Amino acid sequence: MLFKRTPAPHIKQSINVQDMMLKVLYALIPGALASIYFFGWGVLFNLLIAISVCLLSEAVILKVRQRDVTDSLMDGSALVTACLLALALPSLAPWWLTVIASISAIAVAKHLYGGLGFNPFNPAMVGYIVVMISFPLEMTLWTAPMGVPHGSTTGWPDFITTFNWVFLGALPYAETIDSISMATPIDLLKTQLSQFHDVTETRNNPDFSPLFSSISGTGWQWINILYLAGGVWLVKKGVADWRIPTAFLISLVLISNLFAVIDYSANSSALFHAFSGGTMLCAFFIATDPVSASTTPRGRWIYGAGIGALVYIIRSWGGYPDGIAFAVVLMNIAAPLIDYYTQPKVYGDPNR
Repeated sequence: MLFKRTPAPHIKQSINVQDMMLKVLYALIPGALASIYFFGWGVLFNLLIAISVCLLSEAVILKVRQRDVTDSLMDGSALVTACLLALALPSLAPWWLTVIASISAIAVAKHLYGGLGFNPFNPAMVGYIVVMISFPLEMTLWTAPMGVPHGSTTGWPDFITTFNWVFLGALPYAETIDSISMATPIDLLKTQLSQFHDVTETRNNPDFSPLFSSISGTGWQWINILYLAGGVWLVKKGVADWRIPTAFLISLVLISNLFAVIDYSANSSALFHAFSGGTMLCAFFIATDPVSASTTPRGRWIYGAGIGALVYIIRSWGGYPDGIAFAVVLMNIAAPLIDYYTQPKVYGDPNR
């Protein structure tokens, strides 16, 4: 009898790259819809621009490298990178900023190192860092969340105003960018603390109080809750390893709670940090990147905890309001060393 002979591995996994990426996209949908609801048309524009540029960049580079374009585009990795990047960028980011970030993510962070599976850094976070360092002013252009009064309007600007600003850089007569944008809760608290206004005073200030909810910031808590729900689903499906988000959140919550207990007037609560900014997006969708993250069981605990500690340090004392991108890339650098010293014991080897 003749048996069919195939190369290893002989035990096939039930999930491939395309299935994994599709599940990540499905899990992102609730949080993405909430982001559009609370921050308006700009989030949708970010998504459309980033997806178009990332897919085009991927196709061009694959063609230049003489690789199969169709199969690589269909694996969904460039699409996931585009969505993560777009959801991290501010809702009033000019179109050219999203283009630069998208090209940096695909061309530099991904294909410069050999493409999918060879990138040492998370591509979306590299794209974000490039524009954060290069264009810090444009990276602060967030709209007021839905229902929050700002100037003569409430919530985010209408479609025409947003479109004209994003694509043409134009605003209605007598309007300035400050009249349609405002600081995020994390950025606002950081600024007020630097001006010797404590946390309670800032949250109770009539000018700022609509921006805050009982947990974190208006709108931000719901976005983070939906990313948390999507992330838990990814863990249940086996797409994301539970150790990294668990270690990240425990580290962030414990450190922020410690400083809040020491001095509540100068430090935000653990709940505020857990449900503000891109915390849950980072925990389940960014930090868990299987290529750039740590791969050993013990290493994932260290890796996740390191990101949580760095996020708190940058948020509290760094020059940037959130710090997630920098924390992830710094731990990407440390991942090979972490893996080296946390290799699991080899069965049958008495020296390990």
